[in-house]
Amino acid sequence: MPLRRSVVIERKWFTTAEVADMLGFGLSKTKMLVLSGQIRSVVVGRNRRILPVWVDEYVAHVVASAEEAAA
Repeated sequence: MPLRRSVVIERKWFTTAEVADMLGFGLSKTKMLVLSGQIRSVVVGRNRRILPVWVDEYVAHVVASAEEAAA
């Protein structure tokens, strides 16, 4: 009998609430960041979704801005 491989489906995108939790922000602040374009997102039907790479881009931008200000 051949071995079956289990398939792990990785998350492709997150809700605004999930991103807020990841960043340690409140939902209102995260929604403001999304609506202002600081965190990129797409609307799928009636839902807004955020790709993991877009969260990483936001974090990298914040860190780079903080390092510039400290220099």
